[in-house]
Amino acid sequence: MPHSQQPSIPNRLKDQVGKQPPVIKVDLTGKTICVLGANTGIGFQTCKHFATMNPGRIILACRSEAKGREAVQRLSTETGYTKGELWIIDLANFESVKRFATQFEQDGGRLDILICNAAIEPGKYVSTQDGWESTLQVNYISTSFAALLLLPTLLRTANDYRTVSRLVFVSSELHYDVIIEEDARANRGSILRTLSNEKYLKKASRMRQQYSVTKLLNVFFARALTAQLSPSAPVVVNAVAPGFTVSELRRDLAGAFGAMVKVLEKLLAISAEEASRRYIWAAVGPADTRGLYINRCEVKPASDFVIRGDGPKVQQDVWVETMTVLARLDPRINATAERYLSS
Repeated sequence: MPHSQQPSIPNRLKDQVGKQPPVIKVDLTGKTICVLGANTGIGFQTCKHFATMNPGRIILACRSEAKGREAVQRLSTETGYTKGELWIIDLANFESVKRFATQFEQDGGRLDILICNAAIEPGKYVSTQDGWESTLQVNYISTSFAALLLLPTLLRTANDYRTVSRLVFVSSELHYDVIIEEDARANRGSILRTLSNEKYLKKASRMRQQYSVTKLLNVFFARALTAQLSPSAPVVVNAVAPGFTVSELRRDLAGAFGAMVKVLEKLLAISAEEASRRYIWAAVGPADTRGLYINRCEVKPASDFVIRGDGPKVQQDVWVETMTVLARLDPRINATAERYLSS
């Protein structure tokens, strides 16, 4: 068996506590940036960095109008940037995702960089009104839905302005620690439904690993979408790990596990600003990152499960199922697939 390329636990800890790479700066004059989950934490810090690069617009995509408006004001106050805009999207609601995409179509403007940052980690089973487990819907299904609905705008922008757009999915180092279990893989065509099933998630404390599984799925999707796009398509799709970060993401974790995570945060976590530097690198750094996994502002190997053995087959099965699920939600998915994707 080939030697594993994924980092050891000691090396991951060393990367976590070591000096973090600096933020890179480029000229974004005239460009439009959209960050999902932009009102707090890493998403907001990412907007602050972008604001120093003179973009034409920064769209702060948030679930809460009140918190979003506060974030737009903070961005202006803390950076002097006055072209921030609040757009509402709730990834726990497919209709909200569709309205968000329609708003882009009606706006008619450009979209150069999309950062899919929004995520949740409730630590317990919660069903959305759409009938999916909430972590899976927010972190993976709706994130992929939004990305595909906005893909035509990313491509149109690149063609109209003779540039290359960026689509950045936020993954995690935690994707190294999980796989798609064989009993979920056995339900080919229903892997996502299995991963959303409350009874399945109750077995072997799988709910505790659900966040990590969704981050694995984000890596799969970035790789699968890249494989479906023409190699010459003017959009770079990648997946970035922010590192273990002080964040409101884990605010709902309770009990002994929640207490342990809080202790680890104090000992090991980097700041949201430091983590946001990795997003910036994925969004404006080297263009030879198509379909790749990024950590600490450089390309890193994805997990052994992703790149070896059954991983590529599972990736394809999940891709097909994802496209089937999303196509049922909105006819624009099939239109995008027929025009821009290979199958």
